[in-house]
Amino acid sequence: MSATVSLQQLTDQLEHLEAEAAAAIANAGDAAVLEELRVGLLGKKGRLSGVLGAMGRLPGEERPLVGQRANRLKEQVQQLLGARLEAVRSAAMAERLERERLDVTAGSSYVPPGHRHPLQSTIEEIVDIFAGLGYRVSEGPEIETDHYNFTALNIPEHHPARDMQDTFYLGGDRLLRTHTSPVQIRHLEANPPPVRVIAPGRVYRRDAVDATHSPVFHQVEVLALDEGLDFSHLRGTVTTFLQQFFGDLPVRFRASYFPFTEPSAEVDVQWRGRWLEVMGCGMVDPAVLEGLGLDPERWSGFAAGLGVERFCMVRHGIDDIRRLFSSDLRFLEQF
Repeated sequence: MSATVSLQQLTDQLEHLEAEAAAAIANAGDAAVLEELRVGLLGKKGRLSGVLGAMGRLPGEERPLVGQRANRLKEQVQQLLGARLEAVRSAAMAERLERERLDVTAGSSYVPPGHRHPLQSTIEEIVDIFAGLGYRVSEGPEIETDHYNFTALNIPEHHPARDMQDTFYLGGDRLLRTHTSPVQIRHLEANPPPVRVIAPGRVYRRDAVDATHSPVFHQVEVLALDEGLDFSHLRGTVTTFLQQFFGDLPVRFRASYFPFTEPSAEVDVQWRGRWLEVMGCGMVDPAVLEGLGLDPERWSGFAAGLGVERFCMVRHGIDDIRRLFSSDLRFLEQF
């Protein structure tokens, strides 16, 4: 037979439990201890449930009194747990902030200053010179279509430049651009003349890797299109650019051939006692203008192109193009 229990006994148990809970919660040092207290006090098998289980042995009229007192205790314990948890978390955050506090007035440890890669600084210098001549930068995708890379530039289907040994084909109509000239076509499609743009960027050709060749390198293409432009404008622009970059050196033009310019020329500078080829240029071929829907009787222009690696190697006396892509700090820290 179950032992008898009185209202006073259960009330005393709740009072005692209240005092113990308040003291234990006040002394809890972290969230894990508080969670253990919550389960031990208010859980299904907790101490408060044990008191309520004994309530069934009371007379019916006394049970509500114990139930009300137990509910007040439960609410009080929950409030104490919540307040203590907030205090514990605040204290932990304050301690962490103090532990990890940075003295912004303290002197920093030495960090070696960074600098531009020689290729990047060469591109920036070339862009700056042409910006001073009134040109602006235009960019385009490195994955191109046959149309923009070849056809629109007056390079017919069986031209040697389309050879599988020269071009990285990606399948379908896509390829890695072999020059930045496609940027000129895309720019003219979106911007009617007059235009003066330069197109710097990476290009790709299936060259064997040696001291002077790389399958990936950088070009800067130049395009000016307006009414009344002739070869004298081309010559003046190219000569001004080269003498600003290399210094006041002799510059010469030699007749050459490019599919998208007519007439065309190779350009040399006299560098350290010898003639050095540095870029190609020419007047925009009328066929290219007609392909863009422009009247070659009204519009004329010139284009030029250069390899950034060659300019960088000449400027800094670098003897092997592979050094520019080696990421060797012993080499790069010289610039």
